[in-house]
Amino acid sequence: MRLFVAIEIPSSIRTTFAASLKEMREIAPHAKWVRPENLHVTLKFLGHTDAGNLEKIGHSLHAVRSAQPVTLEFKGLGFFPNEKRARVLWAGTQSSANLRPLAEDIDRAMNRLGFPLEKRPFTPHLTLARFNSPGLPPKIGEGVQRRVAYIFGALTADTFHLIESKLKPTGAEYTTVQSFPFVVENQL
Repeated sequence: MRLFVAIEIPSSIRTTFAASLKEMREIAPHAKWVRPENLHVTLKFLGHTDAGNLEKIGHSLHAVRSAQPVTLEFKGLGFFPNEKRARVLWAGTQSSANLRPLAEDIDRAMNRLGFPLEKRPFTPHLTLARFNSPGLPPKIGEGVQRRVAYIFGALTADTFHLIESKLKPTGAEYTTVQSFPFVVENQL
């Protein structure tokens, strides 16, 4: 099984992305565009994992908590590593201060099960497309510039998900394996 931990994106925001990016999809049809139903904010990529480890993973993720829900606002577009050598088109994500500690807690919990710790600091984003060869059609860069301050939507999340990714010729197919509410209930 190929697994990752993520916050799912509501259909209203996915629809906004699909409509806004339609023009760019037509300009760069050879890019690997993420299907709108697959949009998510990855908190931890686990990779290929033995199905026998699901119970341990679920138990560890169930223990991850936060004092409050996470808020996310999706604003603007950009490229990794940069526009001249673009490999990934992403949407920026502004988040509440508790998202980074939540991702770090998940990383540490999975490390205790043998998954490697992340080497780079957590940077929330939505991957929208991947490019195989460097050099973008100029109109893609223009489309990104027109959307540099565009707000695609916002959400509040109190649950993250363990998701299986099956790679198929038509693109990745995601299935939620288990969901984990992470907000600590106030005890009166």
